Amino acid sequence: METEGLFAPETRTAARQRYETLAPAAGAVVRETARAMSFDSGEYDRRVTGEVVDTAREALFASLLEVMIGTRKEYQEWCDAHQCEPIELGSGNVDNAVWHAAPFAEAVVAATFQNEPDAAIDTLRRQAFNRIYSDILADAPDAPGETGTRSTSGEADDPPSGVGTDE
Repeated sequence: METEGLFAPETRTAARQRYETLAPAAGAVVRETARAMSFDSGEYDRRVTGEVVDTAREALFASLLEVMIGTRKEYQEWCDAHQCEPIELGSGNVDNAVWHAAPFAEAVVAATFQNEPDAAIDTLRRQAFNRIYSDILADAPDAPGETGTRSTSGEADDPPSGVGTDE
């Protein structure tokens, strides 16, 4: 059995705190992506909304979740040793599984696979975010002092100087 990823929040509070810390990174990723796409200020204002930055933050959070990768037998043994409700995706007739446990939710989300662990990991992380974290993070406040995220009006803040220019 292998483990991949950076974090597996033990509590709802830990999940919210981690999510909040990703807000500046999500804003930076969106700004730099807009710069790479040569958005001018007008296009940036039209296309980069708070929703876009929130989506980037959700994707960052999900992509960093810790997952365990192993055989179906290892997964079953893990489930037997932990008291949680399994949410399983995929076929029961394949040899391998990936899973993410959320102790505070008393749940584990698993995806089965035969030969494509990377695809299963990506699917699992999106599903774990949607099934475990999205509700508790929906109202997470933004980190103080960040830019490029939702302002009180719900729109993205102004782009940094140089977006859409050669600065």
